[in-house]
Amino acid sequence: MSAPSSARPLEAVIFDWGGTLTPWHAIDLREQWQVYARQIHDDRERAEALGDAILAAEHDSWQHVRKAQTSARMEEILAEAGADLGHTQHEAGVAAYRSFWHEHTITDPQVGPLWEGLRAKGIRVGVLSNTIWSGDYHRGIFERDGVAHLIDGQIYSSEIPWTKPHVEAYRAAADAVGVDPRACAYVGDRLFEDVYGSQQAGMRAILIPHSDIPVNQRVEGVEATPDAQAHELLDVLTIVDSWT
Repeated sequence: MSAPSSARPLEAVIFDWGGTLTPWHAIDLREQWQVYARQIHDDRERAEALGDAILAAEHDSWQHVRKAQTSARMEEILAEAGADLGHTQHEAGVAAYRSFWHEHTITDPQVGPLWEGLRAKGIRVGVLSNTIWSGDYHRGIFERDGVAHLIDGQIYSSEIPWTKPHVEAYRAAADAVGVDPRACAYVGDRLFEDVYGSQQAGMRAILIPHSDIPVNQRVEGVEATPDAQAHELLDVLTIVDSWT
């Protein structure tokens, strides 16, 4: 758990969101879009067809994201699936979709104490997430859960051209907290996107391996060893202490 000999003094810790700052949940991926589609169409068959088309478009989009490391947005996926973004019930559909996700976006109770502890040590806190959701929506989640004031900078792939593990995504996150990437650590639950990617950008990587990553989201053949491993979020404080 000792810091690499070439590492700079740690000035910031940047966090992945889903499965890291939020506890991992198994999600009914089909139902998330069915609740949207049922707001658009009263007819059951039309609603099911639209929901399934959106699910297929989202799957294709994420596959492209993993290969090309370029970003995607929810509105683009809906449009690709043939959804009418100008439909009078579109906003109601988005609201239903977000209501479905509410219980899966709750911030881990350890986040507040962890971030307060880091900031008390003079270490900045950042967030970098691969997401199709808007940055405003994510910022609203942190506001809702009472931890937004503890974040020094946050970057969402929907707002930039790249996704993790592209080094430019990590550089954007480092810029957001005002720290050189070599003075940052990154915390996440995925070996490829979070450990391999952050290390390629010159950051130290802390893996929290408690998420059951679906098979179709795993990237095989990646060789990466985290600089440290945490079994729960508050372990990050102990790791940071060992590095500073």
